Amino acid sequence: MLSAQLEEKDEMTDKAMTELKKTRNIGIIAHIDAGKTTLTERILYHAGKIHKIGNVDDGTTTTDWMEEEQERGITITSAAITCFWNDRKLNIIDTPGHVDFTIEVERSLKVLDGAVVVFCGVAGVQPQSETVWRQAERYGVPRIAFINKMDRTGSDFIKAVNGIHEKLRANAQPVEIPIGSEDNFRGIVDLIDMKAYEFEGEDMAVTRKEIPMPDEVKESASHYRHNLIAKIAETDDVAMEKYVNDDGIYPNELKEFIRRATIKNKFIPVFCGTAFRNKGVELLIDGITDYLPSPLDIPPAKGVNPQTHAEEEREVGDKKGTCALAFKIMTDSFVGKLIFVRVYSGKLETGKYIYNATKNVEERIGKIVRMHADKQEIVTEVTAGDIAAVVGLKKTTTGDTLCDEERPILMEKIHFPEPVISMAIEPAKKADQDKLAKALRKIVEEDPSFTVRYNQDTAQTLINGMGELHLDVIITRIGREFNVKANVGKPHVAYKETIKKKVEATGKFIQQSGGRGQYGHVEIELEPAEKGEGIIFVNKIKGGQIPKEYISPIEKGIINSAKSGVLAGYPVVDIKVTLYDGSFHEVDSSDIAFKMAASIALRDGLKRATSVLMEPIMDLEVTTPEEYLGDVLGDLGSRRGKIEAMAQAGSARIVHAFVALAEMFGYATAIRSLTQGRATYTMEPSFYQEVPKHIAEKVIQGEVQK
Repeated sequence: MLSAQLEEKDEMTDKAMTELKKTRNIGIIAHIDAGKTTLTERILYHAGKIHKIGNVDDGTTTTDWMEEEQERGITITSAAITCFWNDRKLNIIDTPGHVDFTIEVERSLKVLDGAVVVFCGVAGVQPQSETVWRQAERYGVPRIAFINKMDRTGSDFIKAVNGIHEKLRANAQPVEIPIGSEDNFRGIVDLIDMKAYEFEGEDMAVTRKEIPMPDEVKESASHYRHNLIAKIAETDDVAMEKYVNDDGIYPNELKEFIRRATIKNKFIPVFCGTAFRNKGVELLIDGITDYLPSPLDIPPAKGVNPQTHAEEEREVGDKKGTCALAFKIMTDSFVGKLIFVRVYSGKLETGKYIYNATKNVEERIGKIVRMHADKQEIVTEVTAGDIAAVVGLKKTTTGDTLCDEERPILMEKIHFPEPVISMAIEPAKKADQDKLAKALRKIVEEDPSFTVRYNQDTAQTLINGMGELHLDVIITRIGREFNVKANVGKPHVAYKETIKKKVEATGKFIQQSGGRGQYGHVEIELEPAEKGEGIIFVNKIKGGQIPKEYISPIEKGIINSAKSGVLAGYPVVDIKVTLYDGSFHEVDSSDIAFKMAASIALRDGLKRATSVLMEPIMDLEVTTPEEYLGDVLGDLGSRRGKIEAMAQAGSARIVHAFVALAEMFGYATAIRSLTQGRATYTMEPSFYQEVPKHIAEKVIQGEVQK
């Protein structure tokens, strides 16, 4: 009996492993308007998930399900959907392209095994293409490239591929080349099998048929196939041996070499087509299943044991413990809070308890659903290598690790971008104050790039986000989803404060009011830290000058006090605070006393350490017709813009510049006026820089007057 049960368990395990080999967890990422959502819609159609192709402009696509997305014609939130291609399961996440919603790309890439990077065949590598590429690099996500819009005027496949080489420094090579271009784009040559295909019909009626290799592409097909083999040989010893000995490489071998190199992030296969016209999509889906990894192909998930602080790993086949990462939260009007999770090992089951190692709490799984955009399919469990949403986890937030309490692990947190813009908000009716607060809390839960803070000096609630569009969408959602009308102020730059020199500071908090008093005394050293390091706290107390139990309150006092600087009340960043001395009273000392003493010490130090104001600098790219170049450059000069580079793109000029965000409000209207609406631009946060003194004085004076 026991033997039969064990055999049945082994069969189930083998079956589960076979299913995992056929699973692909992928994201579609790109610059805005490159065609991500259109491509996703076509993939779903070919996979039989939908039977009518939706249109972004009409607001009828599957993954752009929010009213805001349908009205604006852009993707705002990442949408997960599952479909099948032949015997392969595809878990697809369609992500936004607009930089204001970059957090959606960041957290999706954290949990995905592979990505399709979509490039416009006309514009090639654009600024946000570089951003999403860097995000994929950060998490080591294998990629394939799809050059889209090959039917558009000005499209150039080879120029786009060269852009990937030059701008992204990627080992990218075509695995197929187009037959014809622009209006004459009519087919594709598969360089693996050296077969030519021609497309017939339009939209849902498009068919693909094999044709003899056209004379016009024979030479280039041979050239690019040779290039492909040569580049693959550089990444694989077996391929190199065959290449050097001129043994010849069969198509099935070449596919295997490409797959190995892609999974190791040593190679990027490049595909082409036009998603809107439904041409080349099926070959791309084949590429996704052929070259992108299954959950079994990726390295084990890494984390730290919160008890021993030793680094540990969790493999997909690990049956001893569950490990999952909560990467997204969404509020559903029917079931409440949905926690999106990627399971790395073990499984999650409905009705069972799971340990949140980040919050150190146990939570009960109420329900598990597989998401299909905004539709839900209830399942009883989700296993290693899969993505689903969980209902019932009350304490869990984005970035938390879920695991077994007997075998805890903490995975690396997701990188969240810092907000760069803020505005004041208040309810139109005083009676809606609580409703507004509740709405803001829910949105903060969902979106870690959105923050809310209360300014004590001005008695205002300030919302902070990644850009004007980001905050505009949130304000619209507050009215639409939470039924709260809100009044908002003008957008303001999210300045920060830091220091220029090293100082020592003392903080004492002593109160005597009869009975037990309060006593806390700290000595700190304050100095500048490297850019991006935030607040570093170092404890150098020795010999018990301050008991250990008061160190944590001191650190909290420092961090809380740093939320409001001494110049204009902006958050303080990039400072190193070293606690090196102090004293305590056996009766009167308390957590609150040391917290207050630390706060006093920090503010004293900030006043003497030459505090300066820092502003966000934006990476700006403007594409303008040649005749307006002078006007565009002159306008950027008046906005404190620093021109970094200029390039030619057909009859247009591309200007790359760094500009202070404070100077860019209303730029959309200005650039339209300067160029009669013919120029386009993209802008994203790049770094923080010290504000020029004369401008800093105005900003500080303005805050003081408020």
